[in-house]
Amino acid sequence: MSTSITFDTLFDLACARKGSEAKLLRFICPDEIVANDSVLALDDNQILSALSKKVFQSGFVWRVVEKKWPGFEELFWQFDVDKLLMMPDEMLERKAKDPSIIRNLKKVWTIRDNAQMIASTRQREGCSFAEFIDRWPNDDIIHLWQYLKQHGSRLGGNTGPYALRAIGKDSFLLTRDVELYLRHAKVIDSGLYTKRALNQTQQFFNQLQQQSGWHYQQLSQLVACCAGENRTSS
Repeated sequence: MSTSITFDTLFDLACARKGSEAKLLRFICPDEIVANDSVLALDDNQILSALSKKVFQSGFVWRVVEKKWPGFEELFWQFDVDKLLMMPDEMLERKAKDPSIIRNLKKVWTIRDNAQMIASTRQREGCSFAEFIDRWPNDDIIHLWQYLKQHGSRLGGNTGPYALRAIGKDSFLLTRDVELYLRHAKVIDSGLYTKRALNQTQQFFNQLQQQSGWHYQQLSQLVACCAGENRTSS
């Protein structure tokens, strides 16, 4: 896909909507923060915890999940992948009723399911799951999204991308404002998560990255500033 939309065009539009370049750059995550947020700083248990937290945050109040998360960590052995894989169904069901966590059986099941994804990936790839994620090229991030959706549990839609962002993998997000701009600019003209739309979106962000050298997270925030209601600095 080729588009006449350039990074400079988007930057000027976002500056106008935010009020000034200085106000825009306060909204964009600083380069050093994105660059230093490495997946390799985490072990696989920490990654499973982060994936699980995003599953529980999906469709729920995030601050409530944050408040309850220490209970999850304690109840599920700090998300030790190997221990979780040995947990029988009856024990998992008992834990799902524990008042120290959010009692949602279907989501609790995903903890063990995603532990299995991590273990299977490690065995097949011959490396840690953190290394597997870190090695995945950012200019093909949509296929990592699809990997999480296909091999994991409840990691489709924006849950997987948000989880990747949380563990330090540079990724754009398909938020409401980003989608609004992509449609307005005719970058996509089909369902947001269709193969065609995802490929077009990836190519669009790749072009912006090549033009600017910015991280994908920063570009995602820039595009979000070009549509929707976020006209003032935040």
